[in-house]
Amino acid sequence: MPQSHHPRLETASRSLIEERQLARLQLGLMRILPRNGFYERKLMANGQAPSLSHLRDLSRLPFTTKQELLADQEQHPLYGENMTYALGEYVRYHQTSGTTGQPLRVLDTAESWKWWADCWKTVYQAAGVTRDDVIFIAFGFGPFIGFWAAYEGAKSLGALVVPGGGMDSLQRLRMMQDVQATVLVCTPSYALRLAEVARQEGIDLHKLKVRITIHAGEPGASIPATRRRIEEAWGAKAYDHAGMSEMGAYGFTCERQQGLHVNEGEFIAEILDPRTNQPVPLGEVGELVLTNLGRWGNPALRYRTGDLVRNGGYSCPCGRAFLLLPGGILGRIDDMLIVRGVNLYPSAIADILHRFPEVAEYRIIVTNNGPLDEVALQVECPSSLVGEIQDALRAAFGLRIPVEAVAEGSLPRFELKAKRVEDRRRRMP
Repeated sequence: MPQSHHPRLETASRSLIEERQLARLQLGLMRILPRNGFYERKLMANGQAPSLSHLRDLSRLPFTTKQELLADQEQHPLYGENMTYALGEYVRYHQTSGTTGQPLRVLDTAESWKWWADCWKTVYQAAGVTRDDVIFIAFGFGPFIGFWAAYEGAKSLGALVVPGGGMDSLQRLRMMQDVQATVLVCTPSYALRLAEVARQEGIDLHKLKVRITIHAGEPGASIPATRRRIEEAWGAKAYDHAGMSEMGAYGFTCERQQGLHVNEGEFIAEILDPRTNQPVPLGEVGELVLTNLGRWGNPALRYRTGDLVRNGGYSCPCGRAFLLLPGGILGRIDDMLIVRGVNLYPSAIADILHRFPEVAEYRIIVTNNGPLDEVALQVECPSSLVGEIQDALRAAFGLRIPVEAVAEGSLPRFELKAKRVEDRRRRMP
């Protein structure tokens, strides 16, 4: 197993892992309660803070939602009251991507920014990245937190890190050739876009030095067909990662690539039925609820991520005892489509489409006929492939999904989170 930030804890007993999580949570609550107005209101609603003597007592704490944090910032501009320290103690400003609405502003102290870097260092180490690697980060480096922390984590690892902001795709490919990059960090969609540009420009990616690619921002590197396509295009191993601006860099992939591990040295994870708020059994799907343990200047306690994951338990061939999420992030609760009684996730459609090498890009179009949702696809592929794609979709989902072949290059490409779902549903009165 590659060396990591928590080498002993990762293979420790569950009781030891949970004892350490509880101790850190208790210390964190002592830090935030006298100072953090947002959580003081939530935790002291009954006159005293809930008592936690075991990790199972975590359910005594209230949930936190993004809607609450946004409302707090609207009521208490600019940053809300989820601040444990005076503004002068914070050194980093970032915000969520805003792809689903108003961006959430997030602040970090020097202490919590180092914590971000350490979390990303774990991501690198689990993937086998070392200080001898040259890490190229294909990211615009704007206010979205994105891969800023990946940059800091690479520095913490001691590797040479090359920022890829302010360049188009061809310039990035040329830069990767010039600096002999061995690790690429970007979204899975953008890894495929870079591969597409390389083909158009006659660049053989297998002649580059890249041996590892690490992806975040959207499901992809844990979707088997998507990961396989990335690995075949780059001649490298592709690893998934998951994080959130308001939470931290919580998920990493080990060398066995069985799914995402939650970094339980720095986070507490729950997988709950979103309807009952009760834990789901092993093998079942539920909402991921997270508590971070190292960002006390801007904490998130029992944060409802809205992400759906499968409970894979605490056993992995790699030897780690950290929670495993097979398939990574399966989708978001609000992304799930119900088509003629079948639960359908965009990531599942991606897994089918990326099995076809001829598919360059695609769009999912959602319409409705009264209360019923309908789905159709626009796919950049030869028209002769449409029937085969429809057959594969029908075999996977038991649904006849219309597929329209469109010209290559006619659909948009993405550097950050791909927006492949176009919602044309009429809202019912």
